[in-house]
Amino acid sequence: MSVTIKDIAKAANVSYATVSRALSDHPEVSGKTKTKIKQLAKDMGYTPNALAKGLVTKNTHTLGLIIPDITNPFFTEVAQGIEDCANRNGYQVFLCNSNWNLNKEKEYLKALYGKRVDGIVIGPVSNEVSYLINERNGYVPIVFAAYKPLCEGCSFVVTDDYKSAVIATEYVIKLGHKKIAFIGGQEDNTTNQDRLKGYHDTLEKYGIPILPYYVRYGQFKQQSGYTLTKDLLIKNDVPTAILAGNDIIALGVIQAVEEFGLHVPSDISVVGFDDISFASLDKIQLTTIHQPKYKIGELCVEIILDQLQDIKSDPIQRIVEPQLMIRKTCKGV
Repeated sequence: MSVTIKDIAKAANVSYATVSRALSDHPEVSGKTKTKIKQLAKDMGYTPNALAKGLVTKNTHTLGLIIPDITNPFFTEVAQGIEDCANRNGYQVFLCNSNWNLNKEKEYLKALYGKRVDGIVIGPVSNEVSYLINERNGYVPIVFAAYKPLCEGCSFVVTDDYKSAVIATEYVIKLGHKKIAFIGGQEDNTTNQDRLKGYHDTLEKYGIPILPYYVRYGQFKQQSGYTLTKDLLIKNDVPTAILAGNDIIALGVIQAVEEFGLHVPSDISVVGFDDISFASLDKIQLTTIHQPKYKIGELCVEIILDQLQDIKSDPIQRIVEPQLMIRKTCKGV
């Protein structure tokens, strides 16, 4: 059983209030008494109850983090940036994985409010984010990570997804490709929508027809990339290049292409998004769009800390730049 203030008070033969004040360096407690009680607390292995302390100070020095897919290395790197920045500033992080499930996301949000976290970073599962603002428990800053919400007055940190798709599409066009497919994630996800628009606009710019059957939506998962690509190759004119909605989808795309009896990049070039850790492995060498994942996490925490200092501050929005990482999954035609 953990040691409490009551245990220390009994051992020191003083009141509960005296122990509480001594541990909080209250000026009404003498230096001698403070020293005695603090030493006794240390010897007894006393650990302060952060939640109870937070009820008094209105600050628990904890942050909540809700991510949609803990198995995706992209979110792992974002989470690492969040945790490291939070720790440097005296905060701890509660990590929640919604697994692309909106109901789980809502339950985790309620749980984090119950823990009285000082702020929340979230990678939402869909565009249905208005409830996040409407259900706030008092003023709790919320920052969207790697996602640009449609609601006004929201803080977020995101890579320029439109520009990312323009860069990727233009790259394969300049390699000579004109039959370019897009295998994306959820259709109602703003990240997917911005990348799709970049893809469309770039094809139009270069006078390349936009073929509806070359555009597929699913989930930001490997199996989705595999299934959608298999269906595309079986039922339609085979493209010479495929843009995958993220690097995880790209893995499924490559698997489907190889199983179909074709090869990457000699038959079909593949470009991913995110530049997660496995993308640069020797046996994969995926050409992809790099996002500064760790930096995104750090910026999210910095925004929360700024807003905790000034609760009346305007929303803070950061857009970071993408970078094309050229490796070995693309080839000219």
